[in-house]
Amino acid sequence: MITNGTGKTVVRLHVNGEASDVMIRSADTLLQTLREQLGLTGAKRACENGDCGACTVLINGEPMHSCLCLTIETINQPITTIESLRDSAIQQKFIEKWAIQCGFCTPGFILNCQALLNKHPDADDETIEEWLQSNLCRCTGYQEIKEAVKSLLPKGSAS
Repeated sequence: MITNGTGKTVVRLHVNGEASDVMIRSADTLLQTLREQLGLTGAKRACENGDCGACTVLINGEPMHSCLCLTIETINQPITTIESLRDSAIQQKFIEKWAIQCGFCTPGFILNCQALLNKHPDADDETIEEWLQSNLCRCTGYQEIKEAVKSLLPKGSAS
């Protein structure tokens, strides 16, 4: 870390498999840094108090609301944003199952569902329901999202 006398510090983040140096204030959220410093706009600025999940990213493989996480807390931790999941299996299933409407919440849901599949490759319906509670969608029911997740589970899971 290098402080430049303006109250800002240069830190190195590991985002989507690449190291990037960014200049931050100690109060900057990861959401601000991703969007404003790195141009990664997939994490959406919405409620900014952790209620909606539109800003979800993965930190060390765990879904986190980036509006609640200070950038400085993520130094030396792998951060995954929606930009790195382009053409992933979960993204393709969201498209195939029509698990999107306006698309605003979709990046957060895709990252959350990717983490769910990584942590619980044999998830049952109850586990899927529990994981989906951290993200909100105002345009659609959650049935299509559940179907997208279920379609990636081994046959016999999620019953």
